[in-house]
Amino acid sequence: MALNIPETLAAFCRNSPSRTAWLDMLPEVVGSLMKRWALSPDLPLEGEQATCSFVSPVRTENGTPAVLKLGMPHMEARDEVEGLRFWNGDGTVQLLDADDALGAMLLERCQPGTVLRSLPEPDQDSVIATLLRRLWRKPPAAHPFRSLSTMTRHWSEETLAQAEHWPDAGLVREGLVLFKELPLSAKEQVLLATDLHAGNVLRAEREPWLVIDPKPFVGDPAYDATQHLLNCFGRLRSDPARTIQSFSDLLHVDANRVRLWTFARLSAEPRGNWNNQDELALARMIMG
Repeated sequence: MALNIPETLAAFCRNSPSRTAWLDMLPEVVGSLMKRWALSPDLPLEGEQATCSFVSPVRTENGTPAVLKLGMPHMEARDEVEGLRFWNGDGTVQLLDADDALGAMLLERCQPGTVLRSLPEPDQDSVIATLLRRLWRKPPAAHPFRSLSTMTRHWSEETLAQAEHWPDAGLVREGLVLFKELPLSAKEQVLLATDLHAGNVLRAEREPWLVIDPKPFVGDPAYDATQHLLNCFGRLRSDPARTIQSFSDLLHVDANRVRLWTFARLSAEPRGNWNNQDELALARMIMG
């Protein structure tokens, strides 16, 4: 089956043998799923292209618009299917069907699908805060989700492997200490989205806005403020204290913990280019 693979996705996959193998198998897998779930292709989606998954608009056998999604091998996104099952459409897109082994999902299609990023950032704050507070629920004792410390430990290992490229070793090590300490000091443990920003919230019919692309981990609610804040980089840089405080107030979380998490991510999260020091400069401002 011939597929239209976005160049951004193809480029991302070329960095890893396992992802390259996944990309090579994608046409066969998609063709098999289309037959198994009795799907037909639909008109292309408008807007931003996915970088970590293959996404295609389809229609089910009865004509219902849906989205076929296959996630590439990705440590952070491993439990997306289970997360969507847990939330069951309460704030997120509905999971219509899935193949866990393939990481394949048949999802409710958001229509008209306008990205929340189209609104001014203060309006984004309100929508995202409302959605996060709905998603933050304690999972049952027997659950499949990993702890947030699993992700921060994974990030720390990647960052330590890049030590020769650090422009400010002291600052990076401060962030690494927080990556270890913050998950352990959280007073509350809930299921987090971890990647919720205005590009992952779409206008829908069933609800005004729905979350897509969650990457669930169990941990500190204050962490979940950071992804949106880091996607509002200009506003965060212009007034870090006020921006963090106002968003934390909307979320009903401790602004100091949000500040520490934001600093840790800016200073110690692994990256492809340590020469761009904008993140480190902002980290200094936040802790200054």
